[in-house]
This record gives sequence, C-alpha cells and structure tokens, in this order.
Amino acid sequence: MLTGNNFIGFKQSAKGERSIQAFAASRNEYLPGKFAVAAPEEFEEALEYASGAFPIYSGLSYLRRAEFLDVIAQEIMALGDDLIERCAAESGLPVTRIAGERARTCNQLQLFAQLLRDGWWVNARIDKAQPARQSAPKPDIRSMFIPIGPVAVFGASNFPLAFSTAGGDTASALAAGCPVIVKAHPSHPGANELVASAIIKAAQQTGMPEGVFSSLFLSHEYAVKLVQHPNIKAVGFTGSRNVGMRLFNAAVNRPEPIPVYAEMSAINPVILMENALVQQKEKIARDLSASVTLGAGQFCTNPGLVILVESEASKNFLFEFAGNISAAVPASMLNQSVYKAYTEGVAALQRAPELTTLSNNILASEVLQQGRPVAHLVKAADFLRNKKLSEEVFGPATLVVSCADDAELLRVIASLEGQLTATIHAEEDDEKKLAPILNSIVQKAGRVIYGGYPTGVEVCHAMQHGGPFPSTTDARSTSVGSAAIYRFVRPVAYQDFPDALLPEALQKSNPLNILRLADGLWTKDPG
Repeated sequence: MLTGNNFIGFKQSAKGERSIQAFAASRNEYLPGKFAVAAPEEFEEALEYASGAFPIYSGLSYLRRAEFLDVIAQEIMALGDDLIERCAAESGLPVTRIAGERARTCNQLQLFAQLLRDGWWVNARIDKAQPARQSAPKPDIRSMFIPIGPVAVFGASNFPLAFSTAGGDTASALAAGCPVIVKAHPSHPGANELVASAIIKAAQQTGMPEGVFSSLFLSHEYAVKLVQHPNIKAVGFTGSRNVGMRLFNAAVNRPEPIPVYAEMSAINPVILMENALVQQKEKIARDLSASVTLGAGQFCTNPGLVILVESEASKNFLFEFAGNISAAVPASMLNQSVYKAYTEGVAALQRAPELTTLSNNILASEVLQQGRPVAHLVKAADFLRNKKLSEEVFGPATLVVSCADDAELLRVIASLEGQLTATIHAEEDDEKKLAPILNSIVQKAGRVIYGGYPTGVEVCHAMQHGGPFPSTTDARSTSVGSAAIYRFVRPVAYQDFPDALLPEALQKSNPLNILRLADGLWTKDPG
C-alpha cells in the first residue's frame, strides 16, 4: 500500500498542503494515490539529516558501504511484481522493458559495491620522502580521493529506475561516501516510493546513519532551493536543457559554487558512408529505424540526425528507411508534457520549408498520447543555414541531412553542438575517407560507435556517458559506469603525516591491499 509520504531520514512525513498524482498516458487516466509535496520544514529537516550523516557515513569502511549497496539491490528485487507493475503503469513502458531496467539498476549498485571492495578507485598516490635530496629535502606526500559531501539527485522521466531514485547518480554518490537527497520525479511517484522504501530498509539493516538517504517531492521553486542550499555539495541531473541550465546557473551563482553534472540535450548523429549503404542497405534501414523508434524515441541517445552523401545508394536506402519508419508500431510517451513537447517539435519541423517529409507514421493514437514516428530530409546547405534544425526533438523523430560531397559532410559535422554519441557505418573501401570524419566527431561526442547504434548504454568500467556541452555541463564526467564515482569525490594530499593518522588507503602497510602508485609504479607492496 502506497502512503504518498516523503522519506526524511528513516521517517515518513506528509506535512505539505499540495499533492501530486501519477497520470498513466497509456491508459489516459490518473492512477490511485496522492503524494505530498514536501513542506518547507520537511525540506530543511532532510538537509539537516544529510549534513549530520555525512561525517559518519564517509568515515565508514568501503566494505560497509559495499554491503549497503548490495542490500539495496536485494531489497529492490524483493519488491517483486509490485514495482514492475506500478512502474510500467506510471511510465507507459512495457513490463519487459521495466524488468530489464530493474536488472540494470541492481547491476549498477553491485558494480559500485565491487568497486568499493577492489579499492583502486581512490587513486592512492605515494611519493616517499627523500630527506637527503639536494638541494632541498623531498617531503612524504600521499594523495587520494575523498567524498565531497551530500548530493542532490534529480530523478529522470525516461528511466524511472536506472536514472532515478536508486539509479546511477544515487549509486555512485553513495559509493563515494556521500549522503543523497533525491528530488523525486512527479511522473512516477509510486515507483519512487517503493524504491525509496527499499533503500531505507537496506540502510537500517546495514547500520547506516539516519540521513544517508532522503526522498522528497518538491515544487519547482524548492527544486532550485535544493541546489542552492549550503548543505548540498554536488548535483546529478538528467532531463531537459532548460531545466538543467536553470539548476546549473543556480549552483554556480551560490556564495559557494558547486558542480552540477547535468545530462541534457543531444541528437546523436549517425554517419552513413557510401559503401555501407551499397552493401547493407536493408539491414541499416531496418536497424536504424528500430533505434529511432525504440521506447517511443525517449532515449537521450536516440539517433535524431542521419548524415550521408547524396547518391543512388543513398536514395535507395532512404526509400527503404522511410518504409520502416512508416511501419513502426507507435508507443505511448512518458507523460503529457513530453507528448506535448514532441508534437509541437514535430509540427515546427514540418512547417520548415526546407524540409521534405520522408515518412509520417499514421498509426499513432492521440488519445493514448503515442509519439508519431517521423523522418524528414533536408539538404546540407539548408541545414547549415538554419541552426534550429539541429535542436533536439525528444521522441521518435529523425532528420536526414543529404550532403553534396564529403567536404560538405565535414562542414555539417563541424557545425554540430556537443553530443553524447556519434555513430559511423562504413565498409573497408570507405575507411580511407574516415580519418577526417573521425577526427571531427571525437571532438563532438563522448562515445563514438562503429557499425552499431547509440541506443543501449552498457554499464561497465570503460563506458563514457557524457559529452561536450550541451549534451552535459561537464564533458570530463560520465553518469554511467564505474567512473561516475569521480563526480562526487575530490583529491586531498597528506604531507609528512604520521602513519597512524593517514587513511588506510595511504598507510605504509597497505592494509586494504589495493593498487597504489608508489614512486611512479603501480603496486600493492607496502610503502
């Protein structure tokens, strides 16, 4: 039974006068249950709990934090079908997709738990003293990463589990040793409550300090105040550029500016080379249309731009591709706001005189707020003149840019803003042309894909899910994979400290048995 409460430390509370209710777009109806928007005193209480929990939680061993993350994963799985069914109803996403996303969410938690056990992530560096060095003695200097402080996490609408309450931002912040306050997304309040209850249960079972996690429903005003609050030391956000920049500006204009790791806007160009179109026309047309329309196009990695050079092969490909887009099965979009923004974005595109409609799927239902899959075509010269054509339309839409030659293709790539991904399809005979293209796109994107599709982000150590602005506010960071932990830590160097006062990761005996950079060599040896 859902309570509709906020989670403040280990307590549940509903003092606010306003409430929200989930709307199921796929059913065109409101779901049972009202959820209280936090009152000002509840907001302040959660922040005080987080501040009080930080010195205790950050001081716990990595093994204790790892146990906490593992138990969160166990408690999420223990929610069973209740979580799957509620999440599917709130998001309009199919049960199979939600089940897969739950597995990803738990895998992320377990990845960070293992990272904590391995210990190497702290980047322990040791330069031993050389008291006899001429012309001046060298001090003993040892450095490592330490937690930054309480983190605000904003749940995303398009991934109600994997980028939400216990998603990658929360998992990486907790792994780093930072308490988390989640600003719950209003589109899936029931899923948030269920997952938040699992996190609180895990915290109590593993002896975590009260305030290590809280979850609040907040107004727009208090969402900004959360970022501005002096107790918050970093922010994780996935959503629109408009909201992301509002939070970013609030954070950098504080008396004490803090980092905002916002994933915001990308059109993820796909570059199709001539020989790939000749040899794989049907396969690329089929698989690319599937990537464009997957999940009603509601992925931050959705391929919203296709770039090719005009030829007979490209014309044949576009005919095949348009047919696949027309035949795609529409799906309900995440919520009313996303559906409205998508339909308005497509309408704006179709008013542009430079564009030709390649395909306009007629199967979508307005009543069920289904995103209509569409594809448009524009000549590169027109695309380069109209910057609005390179703006993201979040949903199952893509724009094909037809270039006169390879030089014009390079100009189109150079004109693009920062992206999460860029993709190349080529054959061996194309590869002599790829060097300038590759040199250009690696400056534009955080992940470059060869022969595949950008939708689907592997959770692993090497993954980079982030890119130059406006895809994110910090191209040096990732929100997926184990490197996400580095967003919520900072380096500290200890000079000439007695061994007993050093963190275990830097002590001479290496009690954690972790890899350390000692006098320029990676080793587990004492030193």
